[in-house]
Amino acid sequence: MRNIILKNDIEVTIKEATKKDAQSMIDFYNVVGGETDFLSFGANEFKRNLQEYEEYITATSNEPNSIMLLVLIDSEIISIATINSSQKERTRHVGTLGIVVSKKYTGLGLGKVLMNDLIEWAKQNGVTKKISLVTNENNTVAIELYKKLGFEMEGLLKQDNFINGVFNNTVIMGLLL
Repeated sequence: MRNIILKNDIEVTIKEATKKDAQSMIDFYNVVGGETDFLSFGANEFKRNLQEYEEYITATSNEPNSIMLLVLIDSEIISIATINSSQKERTRHVGTLGIVVSKKYTGLGLGKVLMNDLIEWAKQNGVTKKISLVTNENNTVAIELYKKLGFEMEGLLKQDNFINGVFNNTVIMGLLL
């Protein structure tokens, strides 16, 4: 656990998720799903059984190549950052990165801090050799950040998602560690 100061001088805490955070995480995802069109789900579409999600968080925390970070102001989640990895021998070296920041706290440098934290964690975990991510091709601010941190374009999934009556492409990016 550590504290950082955002560009707006607000102090936040970054910590690893535990099963006690499960309901707050589900609630957070259901709210932020309605704040942006750049996620794979919309408002109230993150439907998870609480007990199963608690078990998922516990299992993830026991994997050497997976991590779930929460960013909190007091006890309120404002961001979730993850690297999830398969435990299969052939693909366990690849972690899939995901970051969600509450709209109110975007543009304050939090995404970059979390990206750097996850990249450094992946370099140190002894398993991960590559980080992959996917994003909507219209998420240009995030794509530029990913490129600055060394991610490269690896592919394009055409008409991969359907948002507000429009098909959108998904960009696949990767970073070799």
